[in-house]
This record gives sequence, structure tokens and C-alpha cells, in this order.
Amino acid sequence: MITVHHLENSRSQRILWLLEELGLDYDIVEYKRDPDSAAAPESLKKIHPLGKSPVITDGELTVAESGAIIEYLLDRYDTEKRLRPIDGQALLDYRYWLHFAEGSLMPLLVMKLVMMKVPKSPMPFFIKPIAKAITGKVQEKFILPRIKPQMLFIEKTLGEHTWFVGEELTAADIQMSFPLQASSTRMDLSEFPNIARFIKQVEAQPAYQKAVAKGGAFTTL
Repeated sequence: MITVHHLENSRSQRILWLLEELGLDYDIVEYKRDPDSAAAPESLKKIHPLGKSPVITDGELTVAESGAIIEYLLDRYDTEKRLRPIDGQALLDYRYWLHFAEGSLMPLLVMKLVMMKVPKSPMPFFIKPIAKAITGKVQEKFILPRIKPQMLFIEKTLGEHTWFVGEELTAADIQMSFPLQASSTRMDLSEFPNIARFIKQVEAQPAYQKAVAKGGAFTTL
């Protein structure tokens, strides 16, 4: 039996979605974030030394990292080859987006989140304007010039077809769902209608809704 070690409001939500798409039975072990720091609990380190989520166990096997988990589940359980192209350019595009999600887009979104939170953190009142000014400049000069071209590229891709690799859902869409949902809380998506459409499309999927029902209310922080 597969067990998902599910940290609330985390990337593990998309693993639940994948399992629902594959029609697999699984158990969920839930972990709550620290209410002040939003950090994962120490108990998660009993499953994996870094104490991060997602992590799954399948019998004697332990698999961590979203991309690695996705590949493992598809290799072992996607017998109909429904969620990953078989070959050609479609397979290359699939692999690109599978790695782009965490390798290119998510680091910038995490950095943006940190820059948004710093000015709101407790600090002496006379430091707040300085913190706000510095983090604002970091966003303006470093983060936004790097993240906007990526968002425009995604927007163009989603304008060409329904999903990232064509007209059918693949696991690349599942992998890309979290960073794009996160972007909606950190950026104005009014100039990215195809991305906004993709997010609504994801959240309308029956398997996604089942995953949310089992994993609990979900936000990207």
C-alpha cells in the first residue's frame, strides 16, 4: 500500500492528485505546519532526513521529491501510458515541463514569497521602511525581470494547446499546477489569461477535487 506523508499546504497535494488520476488506493499520514514559522514538524524527519514533503512509502521503498515520485508512480503504475507521452517531441516537452516547474519557476516564486513576507515580519518600527524598500528593490530589479519572461513563455505555450503537452492531461500538468497556483497568490494574473484558465481547468478536474477532499483545504501560502 502506498502511503503519502502529506504536509498541509504543500507540494504533496499534487501527488494526491496523481494517485487519484491513476486510480490507486493509498493512505495519508497528515503533518501540520508550525503556526508561527510554517515549518514542517520534526516528525517528518523520521520518514526522510530532510523532513520535507512530499514523501511516499510503497512497501519497503521511500521516494522523495515531486518529480522523482511522479516518475516512480508512472513507471510502476501507469500501465496504460496515459499520463506520459511515449516518445518524440511530446516526451521531450513533457520532461522539460516536469523539470521546469521546480528547476526554473518555483525558486523565483519562493524568493518572491520571502520578499513579500519580510516587511510584514516583527521588527522595530524604524526598520520596517528600510526592509520594505530593500525587498521592493530586490523584487523590482532581480525577481520580476526573471520571472516575467517565464510567465510569458508559459502563457504562450498554454495559448497553443489545452495542456502543456497538447490536448490531453499529462503528469507535467500535475507538476506545473503547484507553481502556477502559487503564482496566483503572488502576482497579478490579469495579463496571463491562459495561465488563469489553466488553474481553473486544473481545479475543475474530478481527480483533483477528490485529492483536495482527502487531503484537506489547500493553499500555497
